Amino acid sequence: MSAVSRVQVKTGQVPGAIKGRGTAINPPNRFEAARVEAFDDGWDVPEAEAFRPQTTLIRDNARSIIARNDSPDLPFSQSINPYRGCEHGCIYCFARPSHAYLGFSAGLDFETKIVFKPEAAKLLEKELSKSSYKPGVIVLGSNTDPYQPVERTLAITRAVLEVLERFGNPVGIVTKSAGVLRDADILSRMAAKGLAKVHISITTLDPVLARALEPRAASPARRLMALRELRAAGIPAGVMASPMIPGVNDAELESILEEAARAGAQSAYTVLLRLPHELSTLFTGWLEKHLPDRAAHVLSLIRQSRAGRLNDPDFHSRFAGSGPYAEMLHQRFTRAARQFGLDHNAESLDCSQFSLPSVKSSPAQMSLF
Repeated sequence: MSAVSRVQVKTGQVPGAIKGRGTAINPPNRFEAARVEAFDDGWDVPEAEAFRPQTTLIRDNARSIIARNDSPDLPFSQSINPYRGCEHGCIYCFARPSHAYLGFSAGLDFETKIVFKPEAAKLLEKELSKSSYKPGVIVLGSNTDPYQPVERTLAITRAVLEVLERFGNPVGIVTKSAGVLRDADILSRMAAKGLAKVHISITTLDPVLARALEPRAASPARRLMALRELRAAGIPAGVMASPMIPGVNDAELESILEEAARAGAQSAYTVLLRLPHELSTLFTGWLEKHLPDRAAHVLSLIRQSRAGRLNDPDFHSRFAGSGPYAEMLHQRFTRAARQFGLDHNAESLDCSQFSLPSVKSSPAQMSLF
């Protein structure tokens, strides 16, 4: 492994943090008029008695399953999110503020109140069967991870893949979980027909930093192993070196691409840290707890890359940033991707194989002719 400049995060029990969770706070829902603020009553609660929030599963009775977008920043127009909220607890997750639409907080609620869609596969089959459906790549993991821990028992993502395979509809997957290997049987069959590819998200190679940033996600080593096994199964795979956080993990960019290439990655992408809505408060709090000595510097670098703000919501610049620091990061990525053979565009998936599954007659039904 190439040399990496390590960021020393606080280890052990960080005051104010909850073990195994990305944040310990629930900032106010921006759509709610009422505000509830915590206060210190002067009592020091022993760690053994500290509040340990449990994950709650909430059923989503959605009537449709395919989300569509016309964003010029995204290379796809259709996606499916089997889950809303994510137990991985990544403190930087841009999807956190979307939990406000459900009446929850972007903070601890996002990683402990997981909304699942049990009818996802049936809804998908219904939508794909409509005469108005236009075949196109469907992405899993564009918002929250389709292979977060609860997928091990609910298997909603696998059921969705089974439907996509039957219809011959191509799928792209983004995940930071080695759980994707469970579905290698389906994905390898689809990949053989040019219908599937996977991108593994790797934010850092440092297991200590990863545990602080992404408390319940797979370790960096496990993700690299997943890349190797996907490629061994004949499944096209790439790496998402994202998000790049100025002053935190950006020094690792080249090393992440190098290790991913050694593991068999064929392509690479990167996105600059985004801090929409409540996420700026959450991430700032994380910095002050885990990297107190460099928090101000990190925030300054982010502002330098976002025209003086902590977040840039504008199309065309929200993913890449702007200014000298963002441009330098872009140049480094371009050079490293070329050096490690990750600069070619991933082969397009084939939408021409889409077709409605044939309906077999019941053996008990007699023919009239």
